[in-house]
Formats: sequence, C-alpha cells, structure tokens
Amino acid sequence: MKNILIVTPAPPALHTGNRTTAERWSRILTELGHQVRIERDWPDSGDEPGYDLLIALHARRSFPAIDRFHRAHPGVPVVVALTGTDLYHDIESSAEAIQSLEIADRLIILQPCGVDSLPAHLRDKCRVIFQSAEAAAAPDSAAANVFQVCVLAHLREVKDPLRAAYAARGLPAGSRIQVAHAGGAIDPELGGEAENEQRRNPRYHWLGDLSREQALRLLAGSHLLAVTSLLEGGANVVSEAIAASVPVVSTDIPGSVGILGQDYPGYFPTGDTQALARLLQQAETDPAFYADLKGRVRDLKPLVDPQRERESWRALLAGLRESHNLSASRG
Repeated sequence: MKNILIVTPAPPALHTGNRTTAERWSRILTELGHQVRIERDWPDSGDEPGYDLLIALHARRSFPAIDRFHRAHPGVPVVVALTGTDLYHDIESSAEAIQSLEIADRLIILQPCGVDSLPAHLRDKCRVIFQSAEAAAAPDSAAANVFQVCVLAHLREVKDPLRAAYAARGLPAGSRIQVAHAGGAIDPELGGEAENEQRRNPRYHWLGDLSREQALRLLAGSHLLAVTSLLEGGANVVSEAIAASVPVVSTDIPGSVGILGQDYPGYFPTGDTQALARLLQQAETDPAFYADLKGRVRDLKPLVDPQRERESWRALLAGLRESHNLSASRG
C-alpha cells in the first residue's frame, strides 16, 4: 500500500484532536514505508497518484469523500476511524455515518468501550488502536504554591470547557488551585463566556489557542488534567497526560473509561460542578488519593508507547493486504 490518503475534516490551522491524530498517523505510516497525504476531502482530481488505501476520520463528516472514493475505486480498501460524535451520537441518527461504516473494510476505535456502540454485524471489522504520546522535553512548571489544574479543550459545547472554572469558584479560600485553560474559541459565544469568567474568577486563566508544543509543556508542568467533555472517542489529551505522568480527573464517559479503566477513581458525572470540585479538592489536599491517581496513570504508560501504536498499524495493514489478496484470488 504505497500511497495512502488520510481524510480529516479538521483544518490544519486548528490544533484539534482529529488533526493531531491524522498527523501522528501520517508520521507512523511514513515510518512504515508508505507515502501519505492528508486532505480535508478526497481531491478527486486527474493528477492524483492512485491511492492504495483511504483512511477517513469521522464517519459522518467524511462521508462525501468516503462515498465518492469508494464509487470511483471500488477495489481499494477504506478504513474509517470513529470519533466520539460518531460513536456516541451520529451512528444513532445519521444515515450517512452508518453508510460510511458499511463501506469501510476496517473500522478504527481509540479505546475498547467504543465497540459497544457499534451495530453487532459491524464489530468483526473493528480494530482498537490506542493513541500514543510522548511527554514534553521541557515542562512549563506551575508557579510556586500553586496546584495547577490543566484544561486542554477548544471552546465547543461538547467539551463543556468551563466546567473546571465553575468548579474552582466555590473552593475554600485557602485552596491553592488555579485552572490553566488552553483552547481556541471555536464557539464565539463560549469565548465571550471564558473572557467574562476570567475577569470574575481569580482561579481561572484562559490562555487561548496554544501551539501543540506549548500545550504539552503546560500539561507536563501541571499537577492535574481535567477532562470535562460530554463525550469523547478517546481523547489525545488523556494519552498525553499518561505519557507525562500527570494524573487525570474526567467525566465518567466511555471514551475515558476505555483508556483509564473501569476502576479508576478520578471520574465525575458529566456537568456535575460540585462533584468535580470535590475531586479537585481531594487531589489537592489528600496525598494518598493524589498518589493513587498518579500511580495508576504511571502504570498505563505502556498503553501509549509509540511503538505499540506503530505495531497496531502494521498489523492492521497486514490484515488488509491478506484479505484483499484473498478476495482477488477468489475473484
């Protein structure tokens, strides 16, 4: 599979999870000896190199590219990587998302809980590829006498991005917690709310859209990562926190449970400000609880080893080659 096209709707200018995933997969596939191109759509131009494989992120939003590519090249394999909105919203309501799943030769999910959301007849072609990450070489350490809680989330409703700020409002006066939030204002209304929150909440600092390197340094220098999303397919930032040995508190959603484990003690219900505030305060003031979170995250490091993700891709491509060779011989 010499020439591979990766399609992702995420624009390169935004440091979104899907764009990060596409770029990392491009590097991995290049290391495995393939030529890889990333586009927001299938170009469908006369000068395309003749792709041997299409990898599409987002079943619903990439459906037009998936459908046109499959019709033009019915013998070329298609891999569809499922996002959180695919798994936990779109495949229940979107005919296009379901059609993408039917077209695909393989489906990729980013954590094993995702398989439960798939129609039973499609589960055999599903593969789990955990997202790998590496820690920043030079963390930006938090200020002295501050317990820094990091939020890495663009301002979109699905991320519930101000929940940690709301939780920090009611903490005791003696708390050292400061929330450092990096993320662009994709939703302008939420951007305005973040600005207002920053003015009236001395524990909250919105840093805007940082570069990936800056965000990783911020994360690595923090005491805690807060994931407040309403849904995730398997957040890159959780893998990045594991790589940096930064403990995580997260909404109790399959996208996080599938990575951190069912018995991880750092979950809270979606949208529950008070439950999050209690978790933050416990992490700050209870050394045994914080050490437990940190130890569990440290034990998960093999899960996000880049070599593991590379071997997962090697196995997936080998399986595709075998199945297509078998189909060709039968034809």
